Amino acid sequence: MIAARHMDGPKGRLAYERVEGAGPGVVWLGGFRSDMTGTKASFLADWARRRERTYVRFDYSGHGASDGAFEDGCISDWTADALAVLDGLTAGPQILVGSSMGGWIATLLARARPERLAGLVYIAPAPDFTEELFWNSLDEDDRARLEREGRLELPSDYAPEPDVVTWKLIEDGRRNRVLGAPIDLAVPVRILQGMKDTDVPWRHAMRLAETIRSPDLLVTLTGDGDHRLSTPADLARLAASVESIG
Repeated sequence: MIAARHMDGPKGRLAYERVEGAGPGVVWLGGFRSDMTGTKASFLADWARRRERTYVRFDYSGHGASDGAFEDGCISDWTADALAVLDGLTAGPQILVGSSMGGWIATLLARARPERLAGLVYIAPAPDFTEELFWNSLDEDDRARLEREGRLELPSDYAPEPDVVTWKLIEDGRRNRVLGAPIDLAVPVRILQGMKDTDVPWRHAMRLAETIRSPDLLVTLTGDGDHRLSTPADLARLAASVESIG
């Protein structure tokens, strides 16, 4: 159980946990509908305590223990939450660790606060997923219903409740796309991707790698890795990736 604290965010209170220690700090950016109690986020909290490193994890609005309704949110809202956490709870250079949707959020943070970056670690990154992985997978009937009704329920592999995709999320995602132009990152970048990931295909991660311009970019493909990348070996690679940056 996390003894979560709360801070004021753009649209209500945001739940977070901070581990105090040395820098550069590490900031966890979770995925779509995930929260900060997940395996990888918790593993990094334990890692930070053992290494006496500063670490922050939090829940976006509408996620986990934070205020708000999930269906009301979109990429811009969750990026604003992340910026509030970065600006309000951290100091100095930070290593951003973005999982799935969190990889998209990390890229938008890097664009907004380049001076605050020490490096980025992407885990099964899903930039532009609202268009590339959601919209492009829908048939014409589902697209029409989504535009007409404003929401669409899709089966989830991770929860008994369906994933809800809103028209707001699709439209806002189009305004925040990052794969259409080079992404200049003057810091070390690590990308961890499973080749058996059925949610974010490994070729999608490679598109991100091809778009990034970094003096120190390393991509690690795990042949039997799925979207979670939460086995002991996966977690060891995650820790090594963070430590390789600083």
